[in-house]
Amino acid sequence: MNITVFCGSSAGNNPKLPEDAKALGRLMAREDITLVYGGSSLGIMGAIADSVMLNGGEVIGVIPENLFAKEVAHKGITRLLVVKTMHERKHHMAELGDAFIALPGGYGTFEELFEIITWNQLKIIERPVILLNSDGYYDKLVSFLDDAFSKGFIRPENKKILFVAETPEQAIDHAKKHAAGKRNKSE
Repeated sequence: MNITVFCGSSAGNNPKLPEDAKALGRLMAREDITLVYGGSSLGIMGAIADSVMLNGGEVIGVIPENLFAKEVAHKGITRLLVVKTMHERKHHMAELGDAFIALPGGYGTFEELFEIITWNQLKIIERPVILLNSDGYYDKLVSFLDDAFSKGFIRPENKKILFVAETPEQAIDHAKKHAAGKRNKSE
C-alpha cells in the first residue's frame, strides 16, 4: 500500500507537529506502507521521510526540477522522481497513492488537499482522504468546512470524503480500511 502525504516544507513553530509526522512515519514503516510525498528534506516533509527511512520503510519523493535545489531535495530516500512541473508532481503523487493524508502545511498543502477532495467529489478518483489534525492544527478549517456544509455548499455525500483523524493511528486505520480496491477510473 502507498499513502501520499501532503505536508509543509516548513516545520512551523509548534514542536508537536513534526513529532506527529515522525510518529506517522514510524507507523507507516511498521505497517509496510510506502510513503509518497513531495521529495523535500526540510520541515514536516523531511521529518516524515526521515522517520519512515529510519524505521526501515520505503519512501518515494516527487519533486519538480525548479524546486530540486530550492527545497533541498531529499537524497536519502528509496526513490526520488524529478519531474518538470508542479502539475506533473501532483499527477504522480495522486497516481501513486492508494490513500491521502494531509499533515500540517501552508498554501501548497491546502491546494493539494482540496484538489484531491475535488477529484473524489467528481469521481476522477475514489480513495480515502484524511486530515491529520495534529494538536488541533486544522480545527478552524474543519469548523469552516462544517459551516460551508450547513450553508448548503457541501453536499452530505461529499462531506464524507474528508475524514478527520486526531492521531496517526486513526489516520492509518482509516486509510487501510477504506483504500482496498480503490484506484483510478482509468486503471
